[in-house]
Amino acid sequence: MKHSEPSSELRNVARAAAQWLALMESGTACEHDRVHLQQWRDSNSAHESAWQKAQLLRQRFHKLPTALAMATLDRPDPGRRALLKQALCVAAVVPTAWLVTRQLPLDVWRADLQTATGEHTRVPLADGSMLQLNTASAVNVDMNARLLTLVRGEMALKVAGSAPLTIEVPYGRVTLSRSEVCLRLEAGDCRVSVISGTAQLQPLQGAALLLHEGQRVSLGVTGAGALSQFDRLQPGWREQVLMAQNQPLGDFLRELSRYRAGLLRWEPALEQLRVTGSFQLGNTDRILTLLAATLPLQVQTRTRYWVTLVPRNRQA
Repeated sequence: MKHSEPSSELRNVARAAAQWLALMESGTACEHDRVHLQQWRDSNSAHESAWQKAQLLRQRFHKLPTALAMATLDRPDPGRRALLKQALCVAAVVPTAWLVTRQLPLDVWRADLQTATGEHTRVPLADGSMLQLNTASAVNVDMNARLLTLVRGEMALKVAGSAPLTIEVPYGRVTLSRSEVCLRLEAGDCRVSVISGTAQLQPLQGAALLLHEGQRVSLGVTGAGALSQFDRLQPGWREQVLMAQNQPLGDFLRELSRYRAGLLRWEPALEQLRVTGSFQLGNTDRILTLLAATLPLQVQTRTRYWVTLVPRNRQA
C-alpha cells in the first residue's frame, strides 16, 4: 500500500507528539515537562490533534507490540490497523521510548516493523511464513495483498506454503513460494540471495529472471547484475553469527559496526590485518576483546559508544 508523502512540518509534528508520549510514559517526566507539554499542545491546533491521535492509538494498541502500535501514528486507515493486528504475531515488545526517539527518515520511522542497531527479531506471519529482521532494519507488511516492502536494512523470509509472497524493494520485486530468501538493501542496490527453493526477480529495468538455491544477485537502478554463488549452509546473521575467512580487518569492522550503537573507529594501519573466525553477534564488545587477543591491536574505550582500535602500544 502506498502512502502520500506528508510535508516536513507534519512530519516534525508527528515525531514531536510521539516523543512527548514516550517521555510521559517513561516515568521520568516532572512537573516542568508536563507544563511544557501543555504549552506545546496549546500553541497550535495541529499539535493538539497529533497528541490526541497518539493517545488514541496508544490506548487502542495497548496489547500489541509498541513497534506496531506507534508505526500507525500517521496511518489513519482503521482497516490497515486491524489487518496488522490479525496478520502478525510478535513475541517481543519494543520500548516506546526507543522507537519514537529514533532519528530516522520518515519512511523508516513509519514502518510496520523495525529493529534497532544490534537487534534481531523473528516475526511469524499469519500464513505460517517466518520473517526475520537483521540489525537496523524496517519492513512494511500487507498480508491482504501478500506484499512485504523492505524499507531499510536486511531481512530473511521463509515462505511456508504454495501461495506466493512478494517482497518489494526500490529496484524491483522478488516473489517466492515454498522458498527462503535474504535481501540486503544498500545505498545503491539490493542484494538478493536464495537460501532454498527458487525466487522470481522482476527488476524495474530489464528482463525477469529466476534465481535458484545458492545463487545471489544484486538489483540496481539499471537492472540485475551478474549471478554469483554463495555457501547457503554457512552460518550468518540469521543465526546471530558473523563469519570471516582471511578477511581484511577493515572490511570486518565495517560489517561489525552495523551491529554496534555509537562510534567504532580504527587506525588505517590496521586496515589490512587479516581476520578468520566465527563470532557471536550477541556481544560485540567480546568480539573486540577477541580481536585484541589475536591481533596486534588494542581497544581503547572512552565511553560505551566511542571505541577506537589502535596498533598495540599506540595511543589513539
